This record gives sequence, C-alpha cells and structure tokens, in this order.
Amino acid sequence: MTLENFSVPPLAAPLMQSPDRGGPVQPLLSVRHLVKHFPVRDGFFVRPRRAVQAVDGVSFDVAKGETLGIVGESGCGKSTTARLIARLMLPDQGSLVFDGEGVAEFGGLSLQQYRRNLQMVFQDSFASLNPRLSMEDTISFGPRVHGLSAADARARSHALLERVGLRPAQFATRYPHELSGGQRQRVNIARALALQPRLLILDEAVAALDKSVQAQVLNLLQELKTEQGLTYIFISHDLHVVQYLCDRVMVMYLGQIVEIGPVDQIYSAARHPYTQALLSAVPSMDPAHRTTKPPLSGDPPNPINPPSGCRFRDRCPHAETVCESRVPALVGLMGSKHQAACHMGVAGSGHSAAAKLVAVEMSTQEVST
Repeated sequence: MTLENFSVPPLAAPLMQSPDRGGPVQPLLSVRHLVKHFPVRDGFFVRPRRAVQAVDGVSFDVAKGETLGIVGESGCGKSTTARLIARLMLPDQGSLVFDGEGVAEFGGLSLQQYRRNLQMVFQDSFASLNPRLSMEDTISFGPRVHGLSAADARARSHALLERVGLRPAQFATRYPHELSGGQRQRVNIARALALQPRLLILDEAVAALDKSVQAQVLNLLQELKTEQGLTYIFISHDLHVVQYLCDRVMVMYLGQIVEIGPVDQIYSAARHPYTQALLSAVPSMDPAHRTTKPPLSGDPPNPINPPSGCRFRDRCPHAETVCESRVPALVGLMGSKHQAACHMGVAGSGHSAAAKLVAVEMSTQEVST
C-alpha cells in the first residue's frame, strides 16, 4: 500500500502549479511586512503602553522545492515568525501569499485550504501529541476532519507510519508515552504529511534528539522532500544541520532579518557582523582552531525598547555614527541574491563601503517613492 493511492477530497478548486513561461518563477510563499508586538501590562487596570517587538517588519519569499533555514539567538523571533506563517497566531500587520493567492483574504485561500497545504512540526515531540490518542488515531485525525472516510484515513496512517520507519503492526496502537523521542518525532512528521501538504515548517524538529537519531530523521526529511516535492522552512540553532539541509539561510536578530542568501555564500562570506559572530561560535573539530574568547559578548537589547538605527550596533565592533541614526535596509550588492542589512557592507571594510551602501538605500527609497 502506497501513499499515492490516497487523496483528500478537494473542498474547493485545487491549487494549480504556476506555468513556466520563461519569466521569474512564482514563489510558493511570500511573506510581506510581518509584524507582531506583544503588549506589556504594568497593572491589571492599566492600559498597556509598551510592547515586546517580537517580529518587526519581516519580508521574504520561499521558492518551490527549496529549504529555507532560519537561524538566530533565542528570542530573535524565529518561532514567532513560524507561528505567524502557520496562522497559529494573528499578526498585527502583514500579509501572506501562498502560490499567488492571498491567505484569509477576500477572494483568496480560506484558512482550511491554507492549512491543508502547510503543516508544522514542533520541537517538543511529546507535548505536540495528544496523550489520549494512539498513533493511528493521531495521524488519521486530520484527514478525517477534511472529509476522508475512517477506513481510508486509517489506511493512510498505516502507510505513513511505514514510510517514516515505524511498522504499523507494532506502533499503530501505541500511545505517546510508549515511544522514544525519535519515534515520537517520526509520528509528528507522519501526521504533518497526512494532508499531503506542499510546505512544512520544522521548528527545531531535531534539536532534542540524539545525534544518531537526528541523522536518521534528517535523512528521512531529505528523502520525503525528493519523493513528494516538498518545500521546507527549517528553524534551528545547529548551524551544522542548517548547512547540511538548507539551500538558503535567513539570519534574524531582535525581530528583524539581518542577512539572507544561499547557504554556501553565507557560510563562506558572511557580510553582517552578527552572522560572522554566529559562525565563529560553531565548535571546530580541529584542535589547532580552538575558540579562545567568545566572538560575541553581552546580551541582546531589550525588545521592548530596542536601539535606534541598527539594532545590533551596541554589540557590533564596526559600528559607526550612521548605524545610530539610520535603519539599515536589506540590500544586495551588484544584484546578488545574498543580502545584508549592514551600513558597513562587508563588516570591517570601512567608511567607503558604508557610504556606498547608504547611497544604494537612498536611491532605492527615491525610486519607491
């Protein structure tokens, strides 16, 4: 029994693939100006006057069939961005466009249609499973809600269990407390695939696993991507895993994107000092290249009252006066897909690069107005 034998009955017209007309390829997901601020109350009867700026003006595209990695320190807004994309929480501002159709907009995709095409795998494999449902019922629940018969949903759950390396005869009737962490995460992946989505958001999906189990899950994700033509948004703190799995990397700091580009360019020639610090902190297996001092000191600023201009300037060794007065735009030099939000252009290159980048920002703003 294979997965191709089953399909969820369509609730509306199916989403169509964009035809190739020789022009720019339409991205699978477009995120524009995403904002999420959490109000902070000083008292029960006091109106909130402050807010935690968790996500502040994030915009990016995800191409069909690619894996986009999102990295950054804890609290930079990675998981909040993922939950906003999955519509598990509503944004204060911003829009989502999935394969050319607006999400939850008039004339666009409904949330039910959108969630059939986008699923999420969470970090905590135990908390994300219902302890009262067996693995068979967990995986078949989604397809049954979307109209599949009980018998077909059960057959699909068995096929998915088999595909993720868990024998249905042994694991279908088990409950979450009877499985190991790696087995539970495989069930979570199977559940995410039950509706045959096109985009998976993996939020630290392998962070809590042993290295041997982590390697097995990563190989499984690579195989599933090739077989089913999936697109991934992969959130992780492990930069080695990101380098192995991802095609592009997006670096976030204090709710904003500071650098984005192909994984080989980011890892070989990072342009933002924050990205350079993250890569310098990766442990080396060469004993001749040990880290003697931390590449980045201090804690991130308070997200309730972030610094003016560049939010990284208080921790940046290359900060200049322009970094305090102007917010750096996310731009690429000479049409490159590698973009960075840094007035210095290439960190440490001096005032000439800063002047060039400021000129590019000003010309871009003039054209847009």
